[in-house]
Amino acid sequence: MREIRLHDTLTGDRVRLLPREPGKVGIYVCGPTVYARVHVGNARPFVVFALLKRFLEHEGLEVTLVENITDVNDKIYDAAGAAGVPSGELAQTMTAHYVEDIDRLGLGRPDHRPRAAETIEAIVDLIQALIDSEHAYAARGDVYFRVGSFEGYGKLSNRPREEMAQGEGDDAAELKESPADFALWKARKEGEDTAWAAPWGEGRPGWHIECSAMAEGLLGTDFEIHGGGSDLVFPHHENEIAQTEAARGRPLARIWMHNGMVQMGDEKMAKSVGNISLLHGALDGHGRDTLVMYFVTGHWRQPLAFSGDALAAAGQAVERIRELCRRLDGEAPDPEGIDGYVERFFDELADDFNTPAARAVLSDWITEANRRLDAGERLGPGRLGEMLYALGLEGLLEAADCGEAEPEAARLLAERETARAARDFDGADRMRDELAALGYEVRDGPEGPRLVRRG
Repeated sequence: MREIRLHDTLTGDRVRLLPREPGKVGIYVCGPTVYARVHVGNARPFVVFALLKRFLEHEGLEVTLVENITDVNDKIYDAAGAAGVPSGELAQTMTAHYVEDIDRLGLGRPDHRPRAAETIEAIVDLIQALIDSEHAYAARGDVYFRVGSFEGYGKLSNRPREEMAQGEGDDAAELKESPADFALWKARKEGEDTAWAAPWGEGRPGWHIECSAMAEGLLGTDFEIHGGGSDLVFPHHENEIAQTEAARGRPLARIWMHNGMVQMGDEKMAKSVGNISLLHGALDGHGRDTLVMYFVTGHWRQPLAFSGDALAAAGQAVERIRELCRRLDGEAPDPEGIDGYVERFFDELADDFNTPAARAVLSDWITEANRRLDAGERLGPGRLGEMLYALGLEGLLEAADCGEAEPEAARLLAERETARAARDFDGADRMRDELAALGYEVRDGPEGPRLVRRG
């Protein structure tokens, strides 16, 4: 297995991935808050960590991927009130939409997808542990984390204390011992239609404690990788670190990975800004292969521009791979002498999961394969499928290997050849068009015509 290094936000360095238990890796990724349909930017962390799991499994590791659903949150209460529906119903509807939309990316599902509303008991227990250790205090039904009690607060974001406003609203100011303290539990407010019982009063959990409890419940503490968007460094992940370490005396995670934001223009794609492209609309308009290729064109840590030009370039890259796959012969020998490209490809992924660099190596492999094919050599796919699978694009090779054509397509091809032999070119064109309607393209070569199923 290669030595795998990943950039860790906490240390600011690339660190070696060292599993807590040999051969096993746990990844927790902060998923969506389900108050509206997700946009392309919401999908980036899912894609990054779904593909990271594929790579780690390729390297022989057993990976448990957890992506939560935040279904208890102020944004959900507000959106449900505006829509005139119960908050639980809105959360359930948007969760179903999220799963449907993300499934269309074809990258598989997480091993676990916990929901905050199903984790209340564990959340309450974790808050009680913080109160018992005097890291938290109750105030009129709310519970707040006492930031001054945790010496390491701020070590993830490296912000000065005066720039650590929690953004929880002025209504909580009089209840806090310090403005930097953050809510672990919020007392039920007028108009909120969902609440749970707790020793300090009826209410609901704060956002940050939800993830600490869900992550610990499925992966324990000191697990390998905690991921999410760079917009979560502060306050969300800063607060997760503080509350878990304060309660358990152990780190929550070993490596903190934060993907860059998807941007439209000069701003990040966000519902609050209004500059969004909904994921299901982008899939309808561009297809999953183009969208997945778009995501891997940029390094996961960097911002990623969303534009027509970026999608067009991704589409062209997909078509180049698709065209090469159509030229390969599944019954031909595997190409000799180019396995070095494949090893370089995975070496690039081992070095901070550098998908753009890996894509460049894949491009070199395609160039060499095309050169050999142009010279008349018959080539099989070799290890191409390994590389495509690591990038979520294995369907390009699978679609090219269409096997036997369906009987109707075979009949039309035979009729086309009869028409061509009789110099009935209009009839041959009609057969070609009918084949296209069935999803086939006719490729004429030295060995005669063959049918290729369109990807």
